[in-house]
Formats: sequence, C-alpha cells, structure tokens
Amino acid sequence: MLACLAAFAGQAAVIYKWTDADGVVHYSDQPVPGAQKIYTATATTASTPAGAAAPDSHGTGTPKAASALGYTQFSITSPTPDQTYFGDEVVGVHLTLEPDLKADQTITWHLNGKQLEQGPTSTQFGLPPLDRGTYIIAATITDQNSGESRTSDSVTFFVRQPTALGPRVQHH
Repeated sequence: MLACLAAFAGQAAVIYKWTDADGVVHYSDQPVPGAQKIYTATATTASTPAGAAAPDSHGTGTPKAASALGYTQFSITSPTPDQTYFGDEVVGVHLTLEPDLKADQTITWHLNGKQLEQGPTSTQFGLPPLDRGTYIIAATITDQNSGESRTSDSVTFFVRQPTALGPRVQHH
C-alpha cells in the first residue's frame, strides 16, 4: 500500500480511500464500492532548482527571468516523512520558506487531496485529532498576480490508536 501511495506523491493522480469493518483505512488506485475519491496534489513547476533561471522554450540558451516563486527553501519540515503519531497527539504542521511569503502570494494546504481551511498565509498550525490511518500533506503557493503556483513535495505520516486489548493490569 505505501509503495502505491509513494508512486502517487510526485504526480497528479486519483486515489480511492475507504475504511474496512475493522476501522483500518485503505488506499488504492482502483475504485472500490463506497470509497472516497481523492485527488493528490502535484508540483506545477519545471525541475529547475528554486531561484535558478530556466532556459527559454525556443532553445536559444538564453535564460528566462527567474520565477516569482523562486524560494531557496520550500518544504514541509513537520510532520517529517513517515512520522507516526499516537492517540490524540496534535499533529503540528510547519512549512519552511526562504525568503518569507510575499504579500501577493497565498498558501493552500491539502490533506489526502482535500483542501484544509487554513488562513491564506499560514505556515504553521496544528491539525485537529485524526482517525487512525495514513495521511499525505502538501502545500501550494500561488502568486495572485501571475497565477503561477508551486507545490511542495508531499509528506506521508501515520496516525495510530492505542489498543484497548493491551495486557491486563493486576491489582493487589
């Protein structure tokens, strides 16, 4: 299952999410009766490093002007990849940006393909308690003037719940 999710992380895709009778969350690239359709986030810029000028599309080798979204750092630093949270732990989310977000740019957050209701400039916040399962989070910065956008690499993390069937405690 995780290999399947990893394959989706770098490209736009539709995945299906459902919870079985035991409360286990599943993801698949194939439709399943009763499954929720999720659209994964995708990077919308070329593979030119942030802040670098890209060659023009005419093949002349003359570089274009650097993108308005030329961040030297643009990554989700919390949660960390494959981090596991237990019970009712708060999942702290943090986006590292250098330089800081510009006045005409906004951030949109997606958790498992669904947009989160965060402020348009939120670089850190806590997620409400989450059910047991696998989660994928990504952030997209959009320049409101040019319409240009850039999406972070997705981060996969897990939420586990403590078992109620743990060893019995003997009272003396």
